[in-house]
Amino acid sequence: MFAFLDAFLEKKFGLTANGTTARREVIAGLTTFLAMAYITVVNPDILSDAGMDFGAVFVATCIAAAVGTLMMGVIANYPVAMAPGMGQNAFFAYTVVLGMGHTWQQALGAVAMGGFLFVVLSLFPVREWLINAIPRSLKLGISAGIGFFLAIIAFRNGGIVISDMATLVTFGDFMQPQALLMMGGFILIAALTARNVMGAVVIGMLVVTVIGWITGIADFRGVMSMPPSMAPVFMQLEIGNLLDLSMITVILTILLVDIFDTAGTLVGVASQAGMLDAHGKLPRLRQALLADSTATMLGGFIGTSSTTSYIESAAGVQAGGRTGLTAVVTGTLFLLCLFLSPLAQSIPGYATGAALLFVACLMARSLQHLIWDDITELAPAILTALAMPFGYSISDGIGVGFISYAGIKLVAGKGRDCPTTVYVIALIFALKFAFLD
Repeated sequence: MFAFLDAFLEKKFGLTANGTTARREVIAGLTTFLAMAYITVVNPDILSDAGMDFGAVFVATCIAAAVGTLMMGVIANYPVAMAPGMGQNAFFAYTVVLGMGHTWQQALGAVAMGGFLFVVLSLFPVREWLINAIPRSLKLGISAGIGFFLAIIAFRNGGIVISDMATLVTFGDFMQPQALLMMGGFILIAALTARNVMGAVVIGMLVVTVIGWITGIADFRGVMSMPPSMAPVFMQLEIGNLLDLSMITVILTILLVDIFDTAGTLVGVASQAGMLDAHGKLPRLRQALLADSTATMLGGFIGTSSTTSYIESAAGVQAGGRTGLTAVVTGTLFLLCLFLSPLAQSIPGYATGAALLFVACLMARSLQHLIWDDITELAPAILTALAMPFGYSISDGIGVGFISYAGIKLVAGKGRDCPTTVYVIALIFALKFAFLD
């Protein structure tokens, strides 16, 4: 039996050709899961702020992550895991629902439509044209801006930043237990990461949570049970208003962020795994993009925000993962997570805030790759990154970035350096700001 299984795995994933073994792939899959398991708690915690049921979103998160990751492993043979993306979930809850006033059902419709468009783009060469047409500096600014946006959410969750009539925002009481525990969790996560401890984010969250249970400021609801019902969010999407201009910009934002995240993650992880061809291109890119886009579309139907490839997959590659078997192991572990709903619901907001703040720091690193001596590239990227948290809107921040990029290039006499795609996207956002805000 084991000989048959070994032969099957060898034929399906090409273990020997990729310089790996089944045992190494299993360890890599477990490593990737530990590095990103926090999303099973953080995602439903964020989406519950939009009025969605925590337990139902927990199940949808696990299923979307499992299906997307299994597809990435089986179809594309990539050691890349997927789950609802950090940043996309914040955009869903705090911009589309709480900021723009749409219902979460309408937001799910936008997710499904964005995923559908991504599927269509993945089938044709236009996907490379779109990815390459968006300036690199804007991509970097968007990534950092989403990180800053997550940071302000984390500060709010821990009570570290509060509203103020005179200064808009100000520091809260650092001596409150929630604030102390959140900052302690952040310090622990960062320190464990510096020591190359696998699962540092999960460990930090659990340590803070246990302290909360012991001190009585958090409720322990158990560890295992049958999965909660998905009924509160399953197939609840609404698509009636998708042609409204406000929703078009939402769909465009979902599509662009998903494409950028996926492309950047796939290139980064594939490069680390030595998977790029002689020309530096990704093998089986169409299959990988199809897995990603299909998972996003599925998320809209089952009740979660956009699904994307996770950079935490690099932890599994570092542990030796080289094929899709790594992703298959990770996807299977997400399915097993379905039975841990009581534990997920026992983790308080200040514990997830520690994870959010750490992820924010990682995303902000993208600014180091900016061209600092070209103001026409630097200014729009920094403006994009700042507009998101200060305007409390990822979508509007991206719009400000595109409009400023096109305007600065045009007035500086470098209009030909600005792709036509940027002018089109800038015009769409300009119309939105003029007639909808």
